[in-house]
Amino acid sequence: MGDAVELEVGGRTVRLSSPDKVFFPERGYTKLDVARYYQAVAPGILRALRERPTTLQRYPDGIEGEWFYQKRAPKSMPDWIPTAHITFPSGRSADEMCPTEEAAVVWAAQYGTLVFHPWPVRRTDVEHPDELRIDLDPQPGTDYDDAARAARELRAVLDEYGLRGWPKTSGGRGLHVFVPIEPRWTFTQVRRAAIAVGREMERRMPERVTIKWWKEERGERIFIDYNQTARDRTIASAYSVRPRPHAPVSAPLRWDEVGVAHPEDFDITTMPARFAELGDVHADMDDHAFSLESLLELARRDEHDHGLGDLPYPPEYPKMPGEPSRVQPSRARKPKPSAS
Repeated sequence: MGDAVELEVGGRTVRLSSPDKVFFPERGYTKLDVARYYQAVAPGILRALRERPTTLQRYPDGIEGEWFYQKRAPKSMPDWIPTAHITFPSGRSADEMCPTEEAAVVWAAQYGTLVFHPWPVRRTDVEHPDELRIDLDPQPGTDYDDAARAARELRAVLDEYGLRGWPKTSGGRGLHVFVPIEPRWTFTQVRRAAIAVGREMERRMPERVTIKWWKEERGERIFIDYNQTARDRTIASAYSVRPRPHAPVSAPLRWDEVGVAHPEDFDITTMPARFAELGDVHADMDDHAFSLESLLELARRDEHDHGLGDLPYPPEYPKMPGEPSRVQPSRARKPKPSAS
């Protein structure tokens, strides 16, 4: 696998063993290629991860080998990488790594980390999200162009409610839009705001967008996955490498690039050149923090005027107050016909 190499990152030296191990067989990209990619975009991905509890999606033998999520900070983690104590919906808890230096990302790549999944909180306050994350997920029969069309309408919705979003490719067929918010609201309240956004999008694009949780009800539409805002649900960070044959990455975009640039334009070989030319196009996100009051008021109106309350949580979550049935509609008991 070749002798170990040392990479200089942000003033620290990170040792990389087995640098020639192939992680992406179709393109021949190695562990060293992945580490050098993260070295090249380090300021950008650190901006996305800084101070955030982060789950590592590890592929120690490359994308064709076994992989796993590592939520608890590895025992081998150096003491210069801090942690935060977080609690899962199950009631269990863990200490997760919280990158504060560029070298932390390359250190994680040494252990086969491709995807970084940061929580929408900072380690100083793990109960109040500082990002509203909106996941535009293409369903069968739809594609990235459909997601881009929805994203442009989403931009208009956010603007109408006094908010601004920063878009990025998922690295697959979808799009993510992140809104920096004041850390004043709970996970439950942020999820409620996401549901309100989804319902408003449904009203404006009923044939193209859905917030239906059950797949059998979604049709050929873009699903706004509101449950990505539930506690312990995370979205791949900007600049994360995705485990697909051509090594795509989740690419931050300017709004004028949405629908023009495509996911296949961004991989571990093309993103470094873009980053060198443009820098981090989301660098100003941390300069903003918006209020959710306008969306929470929209949620209150939806409930009061239209009887639209909560929506189902993922199946592994405990039953939540006010949550409707989690029974799949096609399996729900039908009411018995009344006797004539």
